[in-house]
Amino acid sequence: MKEGYKMINNEISSDTVFENLDLKTNLNVKSTKCKTPHPFWVMVNKEITDHVRSWRFIILVSLIALTCLGSLYTAFENMGEAFKSTKSDDLFFFLKLFTVSDKTLPPFFIFISFLGPLLGISMGFDSINSEQNRGTLSRVLSQPIYRDYILNAKFTASMIVISVLFYALGFMVMGIGLIAIGIPPTVEEFLRIIFFIILSIFYVALWLNLSILFSVRIRQAATSALAGISVWLFFSIFYNMIVDLIAKGSAPSAFAPGHVVISFQKTMLNLMRISPAQLYSEATTTMLMPSVRSIGPLTMEQVSGAVPGPLPLGQSLLVVWPQVTGLIAVTILLFALAYMAFMRKEIRSR
Repeated sequence: MKEGYKMINNEISSDTVFENLDLKTNLNVKSTKCKTPHPFWVMVNKEITDHVRSWRFIILVSLIALTCLGSLYTAFENMGEAFKSTKSDDLFFFLKLFTVSDKTLPPFFIFISFLGPLLGISMGFDSINSEQNRGTLSRVLSQPIYRDYILNAKFTASMIVISVLFYALGFMVMGIGLIAIGIPPTVEEFLRIIFFIILSIFYVALWLNLSILFSVRIRQAATSALAGISVWLFFSIFYNMIVDLIAKGSAPSAFAPGHVVISFQKTMLNLMRISPAQLYSEATTTMLMPSVRSIGPLTMEQVSGAVPGPLPLGQSLLVVWPQVTGLIAVTILLFALAYMAFMRKEIRSR
């Protein structure tokens, strides 16, 4: 009997030991699974590192920072003359840091509208075709990961870098202005600057998605870069010339009635709004200059009875809401086109 009890106790103790070992191994496996990062974020971190360490990014960031400091210096030089005027928007001291200029250098938001597309194009023109030409794209996709992780990771990493850059520039301007002026920004000024930074991020993201689309569709990186720069030059320089030629050819006579002149001006303004730069310029001008009450032609009946003064933040957002939604819609459309083209693309290198 005693031997039987000993055998039963040994079996029970061995079973409990094995159960404890199984529990420990399961806990160790779960802990290791929790510690391993998601493959998507591993790819995002790798893309962020590549962007930050690349020479083209360092050169463009240095150029944007220098132009930012130059426009800030001209704003400080002309701040005293701007405060002498009696306009209502002169009360917004911090907003003048982004808009005041002595016409030798453009203000800060003009520099962003000019150099921002170059930053977006430089970060996306070789995102897909360079890896395909090197043969690394097929190697990455041979791993057990989803195909769209590659495109989403490249876009997410570029957006993180662009967002950090623009927020750093915006807060740097506010910090230098706080030291120089000695007056803290109001809540409305701070919110207007934040919305301006968000608009700038979406504007650069539009050109980033365009360059990624060219990188997916065009095999050579140099050709995709030239395609992106050509689109940027067309909308920055040549498109305005084309609209001016159309306006000169179809302008009404000097004796035309008022409604004909206003409809012609609205038509020309709508043609200009096809350009992303025009949408960005109108949106940022309204956000940084509260005295802007309209961005289109107005009749005397609409102007009469209006109380002069700066618009509150909510009203300024309502004025530029079509421009903001247009920029966001074009950005999403370009990303969707790049996504569909990448999902149907043959990834094997020749």
